[in-house]
Amino acid sequence: MQEYDIIVLGTGLKECILSGLLSQSGKKVLHIDKNPYYGGDSASICPLEELYKKFKVPGPVKSMGRGKEWNIDLIPKFFLANDELVKILVHTEVTRYLDFKVVEGSYVYKAGKVHKVPGTEEDAQASDLMGMFDKRRFRKLLLFTLNFDVRNPRTYQDIDPNKTTTRDLFCRFDLGQDVMEFTGHAIALHSSESYLDQPCLETIRRIRLYSKSLSRHTTSPYLYPVYGLGELPQGFARLSAEYGGTFLLNRTVEEVVMDNGKVKAVKSEGKLFHCKQLICDPSYVPNRVRIVGRVIRVICLLNHPVKNTHEASSCQIVIPQTQLNRKSDIYISVVSYAHNVSSEGLYIATVSTTAETRDPAKEVQPALELLEPIVQKFVSVKDLLVPNEDGKKSQIFVSCSYDATNHFESECEDIKEMYRRITGAELCLGGRHLSHNSDDD
Repeated sequence: MQEYDIIVLGTGLKECILSGLLSQSGKKVLHIDKNPYYGGDSASICPLEELYKKFKVPGPVKSMGRGKEWNIDLIPKFFLANDELVKILVHTEVTRYLDFKVVEGSYVYKAGKVHKVPGTEEDAQASDLMGMFDKRRFRKLLLFTLNFDVRNPRTYQDIDPNKTTTRDLFCRFDLGQDVMEFTGHAIALHSSESYLDQPCLETIRRIRLYSKSLSRHTTSPYLYPVYGLGELPQGFARLSAEYGGTFLLNRTVEEVVMDNGKVKAVKSEGKLFHCKQLICDPSYVPNRVRIVGRVIRVICLLNHPVKNTHEASSCQIVIPQTQLNRKSDIYISVVSYAHNVSSEGLYIATVSTTAETRDPAKEVQPALELLEPIVQKFVSVKDLLVPNEDGKKSQIFVSCSYDATNHFESECEDIKEMYRRITGAELCLGGRHLSHNSDDD
């Protein structure tokens, strides 16, 4: 009989990060995955032929280059250079296994056209999103958020960050509707309008995160791994293995064995593996999760850069929900051969959003029109799943599904929250920064 402190089912990014952190802290960890590859839902598909096979689409055509030059993320997301996930990477030293490059541009959609997001005073001066007076007001807001220090009330400028709403904050700086829209959705990266009537502290924090990330890399605040996001779960799997973690891939999981309402073991291919705690993605415990929505993602293969992005080889585009009379934003992430994820001269653009109707494909049509002509599309609509309980009683800790956003804010919150419930302690991270290829400065 084999005993472990923790068994992890699935090798998705969240599961691998938690496995790496817990192995590093001295826990005996076993990973079991039904798939023959790392990454689960957050895997990168290689070669290209596998993507066509997965979506049951005939192809690919010869003009798409060599299949093995492609690494296509099923759930693409970018890092903000100063965000929590970057801190986890640096803290665990998983950066030893990965290379990053800066994403070339950050854009926002307005009135049918794509515009550069102004994140600095210089950007604001050159922006075609604002008139002269709005530019001055926006610069004042940027300056306020950059100087803001939650520990120093002198920087509050008579604004109570815990009581003043974001709407009132924007009114205080006399921002017009257009400026409020791109600030809230393309800089603070809120995915709906609800933030406007909540305390402004969180929005100030998000604008500061964007600005500080942008100050590290001039073209955009975003980073993306060379060879795709599939490198991340593999990096954390290597970290776990370094500290004694064991991995069993391509194995079926028959049963989670309980004793008095608490997890006791996992049965896989007839063998019992005993554990004190279990971590898993929602697909392993369908009776312990519920559906809270649906996400549509459309992976598009292109042979050209996206229009109005200054020929960028990689970029993020946010379509604020008010532009299309929706409740949630639409996101477009674009990567290419510059990040070694496609053949020379070819691009991967992925459109994602929270589905709001019974016809999600129609909802993303305005985003797809920005990408035309499209060589090939791959459409997926997935349920958004969350756990029914916190896991403290059963000691079964289930991660949430990946949301429609194409940054890691909610994923980091889920990882930190799960770590707190599993260990009873906060996840403490150092403040060091991620270095990257010097060519990208």
